[in-house]
Amino acid sequence: MDRGTERDDPPHGVAAAGRIPLAVVVVDREGLVSHWSRGARRLFGTAREEAVGRPVVDLLPVSGALPEDDEAAPYGAYAAYDGLGPDLESSLDGRLFYPAAGRARLTAADSDRIDVLWWAYPLVGPGAERLLVLAADADALRHEDTDASGAGAAVERIAPGFALHTDFPGAEDLARRLPEILPSMSVGESARIVAQVLELGYPVLEFSQNDRVPVTPDWGVPRRAERKARRQRAAAAALSGEPLPQDAEDEIEDLEHVAVRERLEFLNEVSGRIGTSLDLSRTIVEVSRAVVPRFTDVAGTYLREQVVAGEGFSDGVPDTTTMWHRVALEHTDEPGRWDDVVPVGEAMPFPADTPFFQCMTTGEPVLVPRISERMGHMIAAQFEKRDIRPLITGRSMLVVPLKARNVVLGFMILLRHPERVEFNDMDRVTGAELAARAGLVLDNARMYTYQESVAETLQDSMLPHIAPRMSGCDIATRYLPGTLLGRVGGDWFDSVKLPGSRTALVVGDVMGHGLNSAAMMGQLRTAVQTMAALDLPPSQLLRNLDDLAQRLGEHYLATCLYAIYDPIASELEIANAGHIPPVLVRAENGHSDLLDLPTGAPIGVGGVPFESVRVRVAPGDRLVMCTDGLVEVRGEDIGVGLATLCESAAHPAASMDDACDTIIRALNTCGGRKDDVALLMARLNGIEPEDVAEWRIGHDPREAGRARAVVREQLHVWGLGSVADTAELLVSELVTNAVRHSHSRPIDLRLVRGDTLLCEVDDDDHTLPTLLSAGRLDEFGRGMRVVSTLAREWGTSRTSSGKTVWFELTLPRR
Repeated sequence: MDRGTERDDPPHGVAAAGRIPLAVVVVDREGLVSHWSRGARRLFGTAREEAVGRPVVDLLPVSGALPEDDEAAPYGAYAAYDGLGPDLESSLDGRLFYPAAGRARLTAADSDRIDVLWWAYPLVGPGAERLLVLAADADALRHEDTDASGAGAAVERIAPGFALHTDFPGAEDLARRLPEILPSMSVGESARIVAQVLELGYPVLEFSQNDRVPVTPDWGVPRRAERKARRQRAAAAALSGEPLPQDAEDEIEDLEHVAVRERLEFLNEVSGRIGTSLDLSRTIVEVSRAVVPRFTDVAGTYLREQVVAGEGFSDGVPDTTTMWHRVALEHTDEPGRWDDVVPVGEAMPFPADTPFFQCMTTGEPVLVPRISERMGHMIAAQFEKRDIRPLITGRSMLVVPLKARNVVLGFMILLRHPERVEFNDMDRVTGAELAARAGLVLDNARMYTYQESVAETLQDSMLPHIAPRMSGCDIATRYLPGTLLGRVGGDWFDSVKLPGSRTALVVGDVMGHGLNSAAMMGQLRTAVQTMAALDLPPSQLLRNLDDLAQRLGEHYLATCLYAIYDPIASELEIANAGHIPPVLVRAENGHSDLLDLPTGAPIGVGGVPFESVRVRVAPGDRLVMCTDGLVEVRGEDIGVGLATLCESAAHPAASMDDACDTIIRALNTCGGRKDDVALLMARLNGIEPEDVAEWRIGHDPREAGRARAVVREQLHVWGLGSVADTAELLVSELVTNAVRHSHSRPIDLRLVRGDTLLCEVDDDDHTLPTLLSAGRLDEFGRGMRVVSTLAREWGTSRTSSGKTVWFELTLPRR
């Protein structure tokens, strides 16, 4: 039968069978045809023997441009295109890496040009196949019904399963709004496209101004009963030696179409079921469940140890020492049959003589049609004291690599029951495509998990580890990362030890999210710590911080609340830079109020003054400072959140940590808020006057002796005679240095009894002492080294009038 007869034979056209002959062409990575179906022979006039192994561009040649009076002119711009059409041409030469569809005008052997509808599917995997091309004769469709609406009717015949109406409640609204997005589309076209998408679940591609087809075409395969009858007629003809009837040839072609369609639909279904989240463990389960039972009866997933741990690893090829974790196992066997023999969570290496090692080192699928007794014994040898042979012997096995960016992340072991058809080469290609998609999804989840870990590590490194007890106050903090906009943000809190037993408390919020905001936060936090050590007043510190922020960059703004607590004077000095006000909870009556502070402008605005406010406090009062992520909800007045903050802060609690948790629960921070949150709570215990002793020291060198005497006497009064000797020695060193370097103002000596013994010496010299390496004959340089050796902690800081040098000694337990 020649090609012309086939094209003019109406019983096998669309009207007779409700389907069209479809050409199936597979192209390898060299651009050569590796498969040429009967439909391709009918459509293009070239026999399979002549087509296989030839360049695909030679078999799909291009004629010249269409004349103006050509009957195909209504098809739009593609009709006059002097080539294959941009997408098909790009698909054939390997430049297009996604499914495409369109119309092309091709020249077939010994015939006129053919107007075809085509679909191109790039094949991903280690096999030789690169491209699957499906084509149908569009002229036959147009000539079949001259009263139909052109190519639009042709498309509907290719996809007769499309419904032109749907019960989807939003379909009418969607169909009405689609022309607003695509002005060239009519309301009727919009309704048809929406119905197609909702009916089949496939996207629709536009390949001309008039025609739209689904990515996965439905070409009207006959019903199952009809196909069965054809197969029976074909078998009877084969037994009798008669030539195959025409419908038997059609059945072979139909089966070929069905096989291709089923695999495309399977891959499309799997792609929709995996990657619904970036959670690595959930993705692993999705990948395993996607293939059981439709494609295989058993699916075991193994991943590299570093992938499971969320760590990075080198791009090198795995070896026999690489540990692989069994992370999922899905099967259709009776429950528990596999659990004891191959439990999920087990890690093991794989020997070099196993198909698993071959798969993970070559990065290509390994097909074992049937696992023999010998291979079953070889595989079972690596399972100590567990006989896995009854589970695998006689089954068909396919091992597919899970790769991303040419790196093997893991592999899947797929097994079919002995009574099920063996895996074949087409299954190998399908499995490779499945594994390629699953590998990308797993790698995305792995990278997200890894970046989450890096982000959390970065955030933790930037947030300070605040001691729960400072001089005269207890502190508790909480930091909660944002739930949507990333694990890294610009919120921070801090506390800094200041001279005079004071403590600086700070909370800030860089506007924005991500690494840039976190980096800016780190710079501002470091600057606050540095300037706090200079003992600057809150208003001056914010002024300097604002200047610094403008030098760092004009694109960042930050709010900041800076407070200095003086436990001896029972006083807070606070300045605000555009931040939400703090809450002060009074210990006397349990009342809580927002402190009335001058708001100030955010850091980075520039040119705005800041004011400090002094607030009297009593022992036991609590100060609550937080960022706006705790109290602000989109669409809700921030006053509601602030009121809830005041109410929850006043709630009695057994500890500071419990009080913080009460606030967090009350404001439902863990239940959908998107911004990160920083919370700092300080209980202002104060220091009783009887725990503080102060003296004024003159400039006479003999004053060092008096300092030692008064310190010893005071320590005995406090019952701390056990540390008197050490304290005398260190006080003597500090006072001697102050007498030697100070100018006119008297020297102040202070002892503070708390959890530790704090000693401070103030003078009017601005030069800070440093540790020196003193030689055997040097007269100076040993005093601060003695202090550094014997003190629990020591330090220095500049003040407005000079400097303060201090040390702490550990007190014996009471």
